[in-house]
Amino acid sequence: MAQTNGRTSRRDIYLKLRQMVLTLELAPGAALSENELAASLGVSRTPVRESLILLGQEGLVQVFPKIGSFVSRVDPARVADAQFLREAVELASLADLPAELDPEVVGELRDNLARQRSEGLALEEFFALDEAFHQGLMRLSGHGEVWTTVAAAKGHLDRARRLGLHENVSPAVFAAQHHEILDAVVGGDTDLARTAMRTHLRAVFDDIERIRAHSPELFATDASTVPVRRNVVVWE
Repeated sequence: MAQTNGRTSRRDIYLKLRQMVLTLELAPGAALSENELAASLGVSRTPVRESLILLGQEGLVQVFPKIGSFVSRVDPARVADAQFLREAVELASLADLPAELDPEVVGELRDNLARQRSEGLALEEFFALDEAFHQGLMRLSGHGEVWTTVAAAKGHLDRARRLGLHENVSPAVFAAQHHEILDAVVGGDTDLARTAMRTHLRAVFDDIERIRAHSPELFATDASTVPVRRNVVVWE
């Protein structure tokens, strides 16, 4: 982690914990111990506590007085909101493509797609390529910088997407969808590109329903539900 005056910056702690939540290293519903997190990160409890408050404001962590802090379970309504925002931005970006595409960016996207099909690609490696691919498409329309705003707003969606990736034997189906989208873009068929993009982005909803059928404990149900402290803390 980056150091500030010999100490890890508080923002670094927040970003690290946020990434642990988004990558499912801290699983939905998991109990959080400030002491254990501070020890594992090599920092005091104060920046950890402050980071958990910030994550709580994002809805990624829930704090229950006298019970404890927990990673929020996946809320399909929040996922739908984030997906709605992402879809609106990406489809609008495709509609704004210029007649002449930047050949350098197209080349980068082709290279990205080739790497997506690499043998033995780890889930997080594929996820990073996926993110870079979608940002690259937005760069083609001159809106690459908007991706930062989109990425910051889609934390709940990213958790659901990673659950979906864990469920799939191979990310090849998503790589194939990326190929279809880029081929349509390069071929000048914006309508096809938008249709393919819409289908691609909405696949997360099927993933949620499939995963919730066998692992309902990962998903939020009643907002009033709180964990119960017995010998161990459990959700009911």
